[in-house]
Amino acid sequence: SSGDYTPKMRVIRVGTRKSQLARIQTDSVVATLKALYPGLQFEIIAMSTTGDKILDTALSKIGEKSLFTKELEHALERNEVDLVVHSLKDLPTVLPPGFTIGAVCKRESPYDAVVFHPKFVGKTLETLPEKSVVGTSSLRRAAQLQRKFPHLEFKSIRGNLNTRLRKLDELQEFSAIILATAGLQRMGWQNRVGQILHPEECMYAVGQGALGVEVRAKDQDILDLVGVLHDPETLLRCIAERSFLRHLEGGCSVPVAVHTAIKDGQLYLTGGVWSLNGAETMQDTMQTTIHVPVQHEDGPEDDPQLVGITARNIPRQPQLAAENLGISLATLLLNKGAKNILDVARQLNEAH
Repeated sequence: SSGDYTPKMRVIRVGTRKSQLARIQTDSVVATLKALYPGLQFEIIAMSTTGDKILDTALSKIGEKSLFTKELEHALERNEVDLVVHSLKDLPTVLPPGFTIGAVCKRESPYDAVVFHPKFVGKTLETLPEKSVVGTSSLRRAAQLQRKFPHLEFKSIRGNLNTRLRKLDELQEFSAIILATAGLQRMGWQNRVGQILHPEECMYAVGQGALGVEVRAKDQDILDLVGVLHDPETLLRCIAERSFLRHLEGGCSVPVAVHTAIKDGQLYLTGGVWSLNGAETMQDTMQTTIHVPVQHEDGPEDDPQLVGITARNIPRQPQLAAENLGISLATLLLNKGAKNILDVARQLNEAH
């Protein structure tokens, strides 16, 4: 059972970014761990990250995948903290050596949400006036929504959630902004959600809505401690999504989006790539069987990591099936010419 873990009453130190959302996400994971391990003590250590310091540059321009994770990883490396809670979508599909994602927590809504300027409350993207300006920091959202809603204009908006909502409300620049539903829910701002974008309108980012717990890959005690947080369905969906992105060579600088579902023992993965203006797109769906075996078939495991995730307490077979599903879909799209769309998007983005 999960409660057996009783190391020498050490304090478990948890690193977090200083932003309010990061703190809330970290607190929720720590609260879950405290309930599972009433005997343990947890200490939360907040630090600033490069990503938080250069909020005026469009994310995709900075070209640094580990923007929000570097300083936290240094602290992990130096044994100053034992685990770090991240939004899974901020974690690169290839982690630096020595680190792993030891838990993928149950996903909240993965969808994007539209928050409207007070004077447009009750509208949808469809019914906003011609040439309305919509703020988003994400090339993925801009590409898909430009294609779907050609009457709108999309402009970059940076800053944490509080900053973006303030810019929306106080400047007369934006009619609406696009944010992750999960972040708004965690902040207690559900009431600002004017519209939820479903996959037909806007597919979500890899790992969106899930939290990942990053730990030292060799720290078996901490791996065992956080492993109980793995949510099997979220884990398998996110392995497939991350595998798809990794094999496309996607990242912050190109529009890649996904949609996953598990139904009747099948894992479905829909993935797409877009040109920056959304004019060109390539999408497809594949599925795989993920029979969860009755007993663990534990072979000797040299490297248990799949797309940066370690889940020894979850059967291996479905994890491998999920990883292969991502590889297969990426390969299918690349064979149909997705590489060209992505290369052009990358070049255009870097030239801006």
